[in-house]
Amino acid sequence: MLGILIFVAIAGLAWFAGLRGRDAVLALAVPWLSVVLLKSQMPEAWLARQFGGDIRHWLVIGMIGGLVILYRVGLRKLRGLAPEPSVPEAVPQDDTMSDAELDRYARHLVLREIGGPGQMRLRDARVLVVGAGGLGSPVGLYLAAAGVGEICLADDDIVDLSNLQRQVIFRNDQRGESKAEAAAENLLELNPHIYAHTWPHRITEESAKMIASYDLVIDGTDSYASRDAINRACVAAGVPLLAGAIAQWEGQVTLYDPAHGGPCFSCMFPQEPAPGNAPPCAEAGVVGALPGVIGSILALEAIKHLTGAGQGLDGRMLVFDGLYGETRMITIASRPDCPVCGRVAPG
Repeated sequence: MLGILIFVAIAGLAWFAGLRGRDAVLALAVPWLSVVLLKSQMPEAWLARQFGGDIRHWLVIGMIGGLVILYRVGLRKLRGLAPEPSVPEAVPQDDTMSDAELDRYARHLVLREIGGPGQMRLRDARVLVVGAGGLGSPVGLYLAAAGVGEICLADDDIVDLSNLQRQVIFRNDQRGESKAEAAAENLLELNPHIYAHTWPHRITEESAKMIASYDLVIDGTDSYASRDAINRACVAAGVPLLAGAIAQWEGQVTLYDPAHGGPCFSCMFPQEPAPGNAPPCAEAGVVGALPGVIGSILALEAIKHLTGAGQGLDGRMLVFDGLYGETRMITIASRPDCPVCGRVAPG
């Protein structure tokens, strides 16, 4: 009886703590394995007797749990293999802004570099944000607030308690929901004059046809494989890629646009880093405010790119060191022998 109560208590704590997926499995697997080892090595011990039943019963419980996990993993894999939905068509806009929009965007309208024409360009723009996490949160919020007409959020992950330390687009009560769906919902609450929708799939090299319908892609992913696939798709589609990356206290932002003579991601990073040299944030850690800084820079550069204001980051990489409050600019160039963009003719 005591053993059942302990397991129920562990499951309840895991649920209230917001543990999902691998963390929840570990929270239950570790005590289960401890009971099995205890019953097999010291079956007559007092503690072993408190966990009622024969060891075979516990092994059957473990098999059932394993089958449930395999079923869920298999279901997720099948969802990933499902055919991608058709690319949504742009939502037609009027040629004029309503009184509410004029009031909402008043601070943009008085800026000489943006003004009315620039704001209309933002309104007509279609932007794909890949990753609705640490970088995607401020990017999505600021682009929605700025009046970017269509924002597509591509992410196949769910909101986890550990995300809320830095992914400010989500609320506590959205844990367990699809990141893309939850983020799109919050963007529409922020600005009902935009169109926010989702793409609940990973972007692959074969996504070029979908990407070609957008004016700009913003990459907020955190692995080399994802960045490389997004870059290849953007090069094939001829769409500029605004990319950000963060780790611990540092971040970087640049614009890859080989269709207009600039470098691509593979020009800078032709090979995947050796294991351990560029660990993801889950392993290396990241200070919570850093994604806000780099994500805001990404949003700013996106607004500049879409309106034609100022000088963009094509051919340059901005590097920010949050621990020492320093920034530096690195000049980057395309490589003629780049296997991804080396044969792309500038437009």
